[in-house]
Amino acid sequence: MTAIEKAQQAARKAIERNHYDGTCTVTEHKKVTDTKTRISGYQDVVTLEDQPCHLIFKTVNSTKQSESASEMEQVTKLMLPPDVAVKPGSKITVTQAGKTADYTYSGVLAVYPTHQEIMLELFERWA
Repeated sequence: MTAIEKAQQAARKAIERNHYDGTCTVTEHKKVTDTKTRISGYQDVVTLEDQPCHLIFKTVNSTKQSESASEMEQVTKLMLPPDVAVKPGSKITVTQAGKTADYTYSGVLAVYPTHQEIMLELFERWA
């Protein structure tokens, strides 16, 4: 293992120890076929449970301009270990600071050697 890989591994452990103050459950809405009736339908399937994570909230100036001022927009990101797989469109239930909310994976995935960041939107319903 190179010195850079050792440093990245140490940084990842520090992030996981010091930043992951929440947990998440990932649910996918999958098409399943009943083996007896052969009827297909959709079912919610939990693919990841009690995964340590961290929600990041950031307020940014929107490019939208109203008559009085530019609008503010809140961006929500989920920070996870880099080797955790979450499919786009999944429902992600996050509990952090005693509050639980449902989100969906909505944006471009950013993967770093120490963690990954997933852009989120509030979950409304399955597409």
